[in-house]
Amino acid sequence: MKYLLFLCLAFLTLPAFCQEKPVSGVVADKTTQERIAKVNVRNTRSGKSAYNNLKAEFSINARPGDVLIFSRQGYFPDTVKITGTGDIAVYLKPTAIMLKEVKVRDSLLSPMRRLAMAKAENSKAYGSLAYRDILSVSPIGAGISIDAIWNMLSRSGRNAARLREVIQQDYDQDVIDYRFNKAFVTSVTGLQEPDLTKFMQRYRPSYYTVSTASDYDFIAYIKGNLKRYQRNPNRMYLQPLIPVTAAAK
Repeated sequence: MKYLLFLCLAFLTLPAFCQEKPVSGVVADKTTQERIAKVNVRNTRSGKSAYNNLKAEFSINARPGDVLIFSRQGYFPDTVKITGTGDIAVYLKPTAIMLKEVKVRDSLLSPMRRLAMAKAENSKAYGSLAYRDILSVSPIGAGISIDAIWNMLSRSGRNAARLREVIQQDYDQDVIDYRFNKAFVTSVTGLQEPDLTKFMQRYRPSYYTVSTASDYDFIAYIKGNLKRYQRNPNRMYLQPLIPVTAAAK
């Protein structure tokens, strides 16, 4: 009699036990712990699915033993097996790692930008103290420029001219360094230190070569010098002497 009563109670409670009930919870990012919305929740048994709301909260009918699949673009899908009736928290792992914002500044200024900055810092040398044409032409006729004569004869004018020459020379060297740099030479020659520095010092190109040669011609120039260097890598190389007259200016 007791066994019969137990079986009757079991059959009465079985439908209630198997009945679907709303299962709710929230979905968050596993890395940042921030809530994420527009996550699809699918019950593999019933085939029904739903999306969570903007607060990342979801609700779907399920019963104990059901398996829920959570999926969203940009995240790996995750599965959860329902074991109780309480709210659940689901954490999805992103497929890509979000890096912190990095500000990149141009540490290697182009020669033109360096030249523009030098001219801005020494504006007087390129302004009223800059040389002008001896002959000036105006609407009323041609004549001799007093400013040009003054700049040629005055000490300030001569100093400004020397400063412009130095700035121009620095610009020429910047152009050479900008194109004939270690990264580029290494990619062409395969040389490593200390041979790389020795090679670049020995076969440093002129401003004319750097500014007029095409990419093909410039690479051929480097490879040709590489063959010369490899024949005698330990040959002493002396920088050309500066003429006394040029050094005294």
